[in-house]
Amino acid sequence: MNFVRTIWKVLVAIKDGLVLLFMLLFFVVLFGALASRPSPGQVREGALEIDLAGFIVEEASPVDPFSALLSGEAPVEEFQARDLVRALDAAAEDKRIKAVVLDLSRFLGGGQVNMQEVGDALDRVRKANKPVLTYGLAYGDDHLQLAAHASEVWLDPQGGAVINGPGGSRLYYADLLDRLGINARIYRVGEFKSAVEPYARNSMSDEARQNLAGVYDALWSEWQAHVKKARPKLKLDLVTSDPVGWVNASGGDLANASLAAGLVDKLGDRVAFGQRVAKIVGESRSSKLPGAYASSDYSAFLAAHPAPSKGKAIGVVTIAGEIVDGEAGPGTAGGTRIATLLDEALQEDFAALVVRVDSPGGSVIASEEIRRAIQRHRDKKIPVAVSFANVAASGGYWVSMSADRIFAQPETITGSIGVFAVLPTLEKAIGKIGVSADGYRTTALSGQPDLLAGLTPEADAMVQASISATYREFLGLVSKGRGIEVAKLDAIAQGRVWDGGTARQLGLVDQFGGLEDALAWSASKAGLKDGEWHARYLGSESGRYDSLLRQLVIGEAQAAPAAQRADLFGLAARQQTMLARQLSADLARLMNGGGVQALCLECPERRPAQVTADTQLQASGPWLITALRWLAL
Repeated sequence: MNFVRTIWKVLVAIKDGLVLLFMLLFFVVLFGALASRPSPGQVREGALEIDLAGFIVEEASPVDPFSALLSGEAPVEEFQARDLVRALDAAAEDKRIKAVVLDLSRFLGGGQVNMQEVGDALDRVRKANKPVLTYGLAYGDDHLQLAAHASEVWLDPQGGAVINGPGGSRLYYADLLDRLGINARIYRVGEFKSAVEPYARNSMSDEARQNLAGVYDALWSEWQAHVKKARPKLKLDLVTSDPVGWVNASGGDLANASLAAGLVDKLGDRVAFGQRVAKIVGESRSSKLPGAYASSDYSAFLAAHPAPSKGKAIGVVTIAGEIVDGEAGPGTAGGTRIATLLDEALQEDFAALVVRVDSPGGSVIASEEIRRAIQRHRDKKIPVAVSFANVAASGGYWVSMSADRIFAQPETITGSIGVFAVLPTLEKAIGKIGVSADGYRTTALSGQPDLLAGLTPEADAMVQASISATYREFLGLVSKGRGIEVAKLDAIAQGRVWDGGTARQLGLVDQFGGLEDALAWSASKAGLKDGEWHARYLGSESGRYDSLLRQLVIGEAQAAPAAQRADLFGLAARQQTMLARQLSADLARLMNGGGVQALCLECPERRPAQVTADTQLQASGPWLITALRWLAL
């Protein structure tokens, strides 16, 4: 028996050893796969095919594979604008690439500045005598801003194209909160700081309407000017001034109406489109499917054309998304994370620093944490330039006040110099169900803030005084950074939002220009000539795993509804889901607080929701879910 036991223990030990060995090999293989990049050898002669199945963003968010697998939906794809521009510029020079193909069937849009940057890159491809062809089932404003730069715009006969223009509705909750008995205590400075209006009103104020009208009219004028220049034959006035008459003239056929107005060039299905591309670049050698053509995948092509790395490095830090406290991001601007990146950059031998901002703002504490870290670079006499992308408002403007020079585009949304806080109390709500609160206070501030019994007058006054002091601090930073007297600055602040063109006239920015202009300026200040420097993006190392993770997750989960093909009606329905996102985000913001905010809620957001509405509501607190369900009874 002892012999048998010994043999059994040996066998168990061998089994355990083999299990450990196989697990070790598994993780080695997994690490190797994650660390690998697409092979440059996959680049073939033919077309560069870019399937824009998602959003164009300034900074991509990391993939959370576990959340995606649990939800059963693949994450919505995000394409960094700078990567698209690099790929397109490389395609213009690469002799293997005969044309560029953009599949816009599942495109979800992007910010106006990013869209124009990609459009300019498409123009450079065409200038190299290489055609650009787009295909789509439904073309909206963002689709058309890209397609306007194409040689041929193809539309599926079952689809259509339409121009909406900027603007739309947002939700207001005053009656809902009153019905629930929630007292949304509003603290703000600035008559144009409309971020708090949804909690205090049932409609937009005249001041907010006037402010947004100026901004959106400017953005609309810039959109029209760019699209008309890129596509002169487009009958834009017909489409926008009399859309019903325009569609009726084609018997209600949206595809033919789009063709007649010059929105598109050709009608045809995907097979016909592929056959057209094949005539230009050649047929596919690896696929015999109808409409197949020779092509190179975007990811492989991008890997084959890495960013320049010769010469002195100029550090680039990106502040994208809402500014929040902590380590959040990329894609969300975690104040501690970004400040750490900036402080670590001080240990590098960077010739200059460029800060790329694409943020509507957020936490005042996080915004100031980032600004101080930028200031530490200036204190070391390092040239600092700030480049505004689509949005650099409120906290996004706050962080920029330690710059030597600020660049923006006419389409940039900026300003919104104002602060606010919202503190919900429930004294009315608990009274509705027969509950009251009482107690003994040694001072007027004992137990404050009391979210159940409400705030004492002293606590209420102190919160407002703090908000007013923070606004004066904001004005002081802008006055010092921009050289504008406080009294004059206050007249253009008060929470007003400005387009980039007006902001330049007011002195809030220095000059028009994009990221490349900011890099060139900072290089010149560092005494560097063309070819003697390159940009190094800080905190972007996680991107090496992101592409494969997306592929692995997409292989296991179905595509999210937002990333599926849709006609014009599906596109409209998809855009309306933004209101549901807005509802959940607004309620979460109300209940979660977040401290004093320098945030522009009216600034448009072009980024996919990373969580569902139910998840955000649950984050707001179980009692809120219960209250909403009780209200629905």
